Amino acid sequence: MKTISFIISFFLLISCGNDLENVIDITSEKSSISSAVNINTVYTDSGLVSSILKSPKMFNFTNMDFPYFEFPNKVEITVFDKNNNKSIITADYAISYSNTDLIDLRKNVVITTHLNDTLITDQMYYNRIEEWLFTNYPFRFISADKDIYGSGFDSDKSFEKITFLDVSGYVTLEE
Repeated sequence: MKTISFIISFFLLISCGNDLENVIDITSEKSSISSAVNINTVYTDSGLVSSILKSPKMFNFTNMDFPYFEFPNKVEITVFDKNNNKSIITADYAISYSNTDLIDLRKNVVITTHLNDTLITDQMYYNRIEEWLFTNYPFRFISADKDIYGSGFDSDKSFEKITFLDVSGYVTLEE
């Protein structure tokens, strides 16, 4: 009887795994230190609203060597220019880097200005300090007189100073 108990105990012990890859370490640096839902953050400059960030979910990774905030379930950023005109930037995913004030927008990025100019791409960076947008990804830019495709875009947040790279499409010119 003791032999049967020993054999059963032995097989039970062998069948219990110790796969460390499947164990989550809650002290890991990859763990967020906090999370939040229904984010609505207002950024100001000299007492004036410069941008508003909204997202249904946010993770705080400011415990990392290169701190950041992650927005895994959509983000909407409303940016105001010096004349209080607003542009709206939406994306399915975003990371906001704390040390650089750079926001990395990914998947279904759409930017619409107050003039209804629209830029569509899969990745866009927004520099909050310089108030500058840029990408090297393929894009489409649509306005009243343009429908442009390209593989690089650089612009101020109001789309007044735009540089298109590797473009094709049409532009309507007045005679």
